[in-house]
Amino acid sequence: MTASPQTWSGGHFGERAVCVLAPNPGAMTLDGTNTWVLREPGARRSIVVDPGPLVDSHLEAVAAEAREVGVVLLTHGHADHAEAAARFADRMGCGVRALDPAHRLGSEGLGDNDVVAVDGLEVHVVATPGHTADSLSFLLPAERAVLTGDTVLGRGTTVVAHPDGRLGAYLGSLRRLHALAQAQEVTAIWPGHGPVVEEAVATLEHYLAHRQQRLEQVREAARDLTAQQGARSVAPADLARAVVERVYADVDPVLWGAAELSVRAQLAYLQPPENGSRVSGSGG
Repeated sequence: MTASPQTWSGGHFGERAVCVLAPNPGAMTLDGTNTWVLREPGARRSIVVDPGPLVDSHLEAVAAEAREVGVVLLTHGHADHAEAAARFADRMGCGVRALDPAHRLGSEGLGDNDVVAVDGLEVHVVATPGHTADSLSFLLPAERAVLTGDTVLGRGTTVVAHPDGRLGAYLGSLRRLHALAQAQEVTAIWPGHGPVVEEAVATLEHYLAHRQQRLEQVREAARDLTAQQGARSVAPADLARAVVERVYADVDPVLWGAAELSVRAQLAYLQPPENGSRVSGSGG
């Protein structure tokens, strides 16, 4: 993730969504976490996505906007999205549904292609692993919009955090979202951080191109650094840090820790399998 001088404060989108911005801005959270309140026009109950951090003033604002809540959904279990979920759901008298059982409240989970319906509003679950193993996106067919959590951000690019994050899975998730956008099932992206993205196809193409470019840079840097060591082996942690210092030289050093996690995920993707080497081949 990268910070930006632009500002974002949430608001109303389409006929069915309100974004309530959590007061947790930072280098990794941009302006803060986007909590989404979804409700069919004229309906009594809402769906709340990613209640966010345990900040009482934020939960008060979400409750005021949501009024009655049918269910809380989680895009993934990172604390800036999920920390307040159980307390908020308990207060609102509903359950929490997530892919990871550790983050659920109640017996219902979530899986790919599930449809969550509350008072006429349908949310379709799209499995988008990669940022984390439990990452999900939520498609609203009535708005042709997709809530992407941290898989796609409103600004900058996201972290694929090794070892839970896996680059191969992440690339597959981007391609899946891109296919939905190309088919015009999705025209807008409602992210977990940063502003709404109205050009879904262009943004997803940028994400895919950026990942390919970074992968090539990491491959070249790792090859050069390993060659410089000669016969000596390079510890994975040392190699990842050295790659960050070379490939991410133009990035604020405060973000190098996150960049190192992404580099470790890329190096794991490039590791030679038992029957051949991906490092010298093409990066998918």
